[in-house]
Amino acid sequence: QVPFVESGGGLVQPGGSLRLSCAGAGDSVSDEIMTWHRQAPGKAREWVATLFPGGATFYTDSVKGRFTVSRDEAKNTMYLEMNSLQPDDTPVYYCQKPGPSKWGQGTQVTVAS
Repeated sequence: QVPFVESGGGLVQPGGSLRLSCAGAGDSVSDEIMTWHRQAPGKAREWVATLFPGGATFYTDSVKGRFTVSRDEAKNTMYLEMNSLQPDDTPVYYCQKPGPSKWGQGTQVTVAS
């Protein structure tokens, strides 16, 4: 059983928005350090954002001002709100809890006109 289940991916036009979800499915996302990563075909997995238990957030430069990570502890779910999407934002998105590393199965985002 995967510890987390991502959802919310899909096809969106450039400039559009999507909200990804990462639901705990055997593990907790509440009060934990949680991260989002993404991976395009043939490329290394890339860190996108980190959410700390106190609410502090950090983002890779390419998504700053466009993406927002948050969580709903009552629902044991983390979110990634993505705005002003561009074709470079296209790959599969994964949520992860570090130490030891646990990953979800990923959700595909496709930005195309």
